[in-house]
Amino acid sequence: MQSTTLSFANMHNHGELFANILRARRDSFIIKKGWDLPETMGMEFDQYDTPASRWLAVYDDTGNVLAGVRLTPTTARCGIYSYMIRDAQNGLLDSIPHDLLYDDAPIDGGTWEVTRGFVAPDIPASIRHRVRMKLVLEMLRTSRELGVRRMLALLPSNWHRWAARCKLDMVAAGRNMNMGGIDYQAVWIDFSTQLH
Repeated sequence: MQSTTLSFANMHNHGELFANILRARRDSFIIKKGWDLPETMGMEFDQYDTPASRWLAVYDDTGNVLAGVRLTPTTARCGIYSYMIRDAQNGLLDSIPHDLLYDDAPIDGGTWEVTRGFVAPDIPASIRHRVRMKLVLEMLRTSRELGVRRMLALLPSNWHRWAARCKLDMVAAGRNMNMGGIDYQAVWIDFSTQLH
């Protein structure tokens, strides 16, 4: 099991891995969860998959993606869009309630957004925690490399149950919301104590 962080600057070194991440996202979000998201050629994508973002992947020796997540700086801008949580708060996204945060969405170089996080639906329960921990360790490595002090994520509301097991310092950033039959909540993930 391997992990890496892709950017537009290094993805050419990793063959099909970026396309495999987008294929795995399609399987996780469109096929498994039934979300109405853009897709083409068997890949899920959206307006936040830009050169500003990074894509973290846990994968096996054949390039099969076991888990992944997208990181986007809260300073990102592309046309009318910035990052998903802020755009939802500003009323640009119909699928996410605008009152998802307790406070205004930040624009800060040390704060990045976490979106499209998944563990592939066919991963056996016996290794799911190991896969999740590998993804968390890659997030930690990448946060150190990029100088990320905290991350803002929209997660299933059961995040309390696995945050401690994954050794993540997380607190609620907004209210519980039901979206598509699943309860979600915005959360802060603090990496500031782990940057050195």
